[in-house]
Amino acid sequence: MKYAEERKQIVDYGKKLLEENLTTGTGGNISIFIREDQVMLISPSGIPYPDIKEEDIVLLNLDGDVLEGDRKPSSEYDMHRIFYQRTEHVNSVVHTHSEYATVFACLHEEILPLHYIIGSVGNKVRCCEYKTFGTYELAEEVFQTIGNDKGLLLGNHGVIAVGEDLPASFSVAKDIEFIAKLYYRARSIGKPVLLNHEQLAEVVDKFGTYGQLRTYGQD
Repeated sequence: MKYAEERKQIVDYGKKLLEENLTTGTGGNISIFIREDQVMLISPSGIPYPDIKEEDIVLLNLDGDVLEGDRKPSSEYDMHRIFYQRTEHVNSVVHTHSEYATVFACLHEEILPLHYIIGSVGNKVRCCEYKTFGTYELAEEVFQTIGNDKGLLLGNHGVIAVGEDLPASFSVAKDIEFIAKLYYRARSIGKPVLLNHEQLAEVVDKFGTYGQLRTYGQD
């Protein structure tokens, strides 16, 4: 079985999705791109995260063909592989259904910069239009909307986060939910004071330069 270390990482982080309240049931999915071999590993469809084993992780090429594995890959594999096909820096994608972020996704409403942690994502957390889950149409909509950001709300659906590796993409997914929760609660009692363009530029620059500042709550 190839890529044992990466398979284990996907299994472990799948459990973290539940532990960090970033999804429920079998919702969401995780992938890792092995750039030197031009293949991707992705979590299987419809298996609860605590039950997933390393051998359940599916190995695909960038055409979407299964190279190894008896399980059906996540239905969202197109939304992962499009980043591996078209970028030189994304090596992991995490898709979640985290509660507070999905509230704003269902409103088709961007999350504005009320806290500096948004710099790990971009100047704000944007939202793409709704497209049917598991379709290449959704993958294209996501890719065209996300631009240079590291995360995006999926209209009427959830969240996608990308990064240079799985810890990085998972961290972005956590940050988006943290910011969404703050935005929801701040708006429930008042009008949040937003960071201005100069403040955002400084924060985004710091996140790009100092890896240790990338993740909210990282040990």
